[in-house]
Amino acid sequence: MHIPNISSPSALLAAILAAAPQLASAFYLPGVAPTSYQQGDRVPLYVNSIKPVAAPEDARLHSVVSYDYYHPAFKFCRPEEDVEHVSASLGSILFGDRIKTSPFELLMLKNEQCKRLCTQKYSGASIGFLKRRIEQGYSLNWLVDGLPAGQQIHDDFTNTTFYNPGFLMGWADGQGNLVFNNHYDINIEYHPVTGDESLNRVVGVIVEPSSRKYKGEPDCSSAVEPIVIADDGLERDVTFTYSVYWTKSDTAWATRWDKYLHVFDPKIHWFWLIDTAIIVVILVGTVASILVRALKKDIARYNRLDQINLDDLSGTGLEEDGVQEDSGWKLVHGDVFRSPKYPLLLSVLLGSGAQLFVMTGFTICFALLGFLSPSNRGSLGTIILVLYTLLGFVGGYVSSRAYKAMEGERWKANIILTPLLVPVIVFSTFFLLDLFLWAKESSGAVPFTTMLVIVAIWFIISVPLSVAGSWLGFRAPAIESPVRTNQIPRQVPPVSTYLKPIPSMLIVGLLPFGAIFVELYFIMSSVWFSRIYYMFGFLFLSYGLMIVTCATVTILMVYFLLCAENYNWQWRSFLAAGTCGGYIFANCLLYLVTKLKLSGLAGAVLYIGYSGLISFLFFILTGSIGYFASWWFVRRIYASIKID
Repeated sequence: MHIPNISSPSALLAAILAAAPQLASAFYLPGVAPTSYQQGDRVPLYVNSIKPVAAPEDARLHSVVSYDYYHPAFKFCRPEEDVEHVSASLGSILFGDRIKTSPFELLMLKNEQCKRLCTQKYSGASIGFLKRRIEQGYSLNWLVDGLPAGQQIHDDFTNTTFYNPGFLMGWADGQGNLVFNNHYDINIEYHPVTGDESLNRVVGVIVEPSSRKYKGEPDCSSAVEPIVIADDGLERDVTFTYSVYWTKSDTAWATRWDKYLHVFDPKIHWFWLIDTAIIVVILVGTVASILVRALKKDIARYNRLDQINLDDLSGTGLEEDGVQEDSGWKLVHGDVFRSPKYPLLLSVLLGSGAQLFVMTGFTICFALLGFLSPSNRGSLGTIILVLYTLLGFVGGYVSSRAYKAMEGERWKANIILTPLLVPVIVFSTFFLLDLFLWAKESSGAVPFTTMLVIVAIWFIISVPLSVAGSWLGFRAPAIESPVRTNQIPRQVPPVSTYLKPIPSMLIVGLLPFGAIFVELYFIMSSVWFSRIYYMFGFLFLSYGLMIVTCATVTILMVYFLLCAENYNWQWRSFLAAGTCGGYIFANCLLYLVTKLKLSGLAGAVLYIGYSGLISFLFFILTGSIGYFASWWFVRRIYASIKID
């Protein structure tokens, strides 16, 4: 992911402000062809995984484990025929979708009143299971013609009404009793096809669940008591019913998703982006002015000293008052391009970071152009997996070029580790976390066959591409350093407190994290609370600001480090910029304490595990940005001075 090459801070701010209105309202493409129905045609209603949302009593998330809709303990009504799985994309499966057929019968323009589905007997064990799920705020997720069935919610902050996907399985009444919903009022909005009034399309679905303790045949016309779930050891017979109401709507099919796309607290996005942009412009301008003025002065002084030394050697005896002995970053010119410790590991991480950088850029751009609209379920996960697989060539090429520039000799190990090290860590962690989901009988557990498909895709496509990239990288000429490296390393003097590893890492990593802090909060809320995230324009701007901030502060740290005659900048730049991933993990832990209330070991392990996995990938990404920015800077300044 990169932003346009803008040479000055003022031009950068102008470009951001000019593009912001268009980018922030990133449009989306429908992604699928519309389906038209005649009167009486059956409209499919599919059921998806049952996922937790905010609990009724405290609005906090109590679980991260999802369940299959037809889990035996729920005892929901099944179709008369066998339950059929609906085909889904690879990304949809990875994100926990398990879409299946249902017994609901929806006929276009045909209203139904209190239609009976089935009657189920709940024993003590099933009642206890239901009670815990209702307490944890689990919600049902249906799909009607590809649209999520949800509830209509009014946002008092923005004074807008939107549709929130999913609806609660139960709720708590005023006395603290837990009520189980067994009746569903399905309100479907339709829009006639332009030019053919006999054809209609579904443009909205709202479900209003309720609880009815029927006595005899179902009757929705009269008020009945709700079904209270309690651990009293008694069995309960629950009859499931539903009603269907068709309502004509002016909403066109192409804009039907607009009702589901809602921006929570839009002003905070703009305020934070503007504040961050101002800080970045000030930071870039300050760094640029300091470095340019300081470097010009240093380079002029160094070149002047060299000329004086040459005149002394020629016997002229030229002396000038005020000329001092060399000091600062020029003194380490013979060591600044010395190969760092563990060059193999650093080069592999840099290759993976470049791969992640390009993948993230393409993904955000595709999302910005609308190719990852919510109508394409799982498109985000699919495109991430496909892009990362195909970009194995980039990772191999960058890794080999960096390793060759570091004068590494174990080129075979570099070729093998580049496509394996980071993916093996990620896959192994993902597999171990998946074992917890299997143990909990969660629908979010990725099937073993899907795991095999991912491994096969990786070894058949990505590994060969990475090897090809490494082969071309090693065949290319080595990147020559602008100055020669001395045979004997120079002694590194002590540095100030703020330039020591830990303080400098904490300072450098904090600023890039600040650029994405707000957007990260909304992304986490979307992931854990099952909300639709589509604010890719804000994400694009935040990501661009993060890149500029990460590169700038790392360059500034490296400059101060070299002025202190410490030439070990390679690992320092990578680790300092990568500390942004550490701040992300710390923010995830803070989110766990403030917004979540996970019960049980499995939920905490899953949350911390997935958060650690994402933070690790971010550590590699930002570390690579900091390293390559510092590498460019160091080459530029040492190519500008005369070295004899």
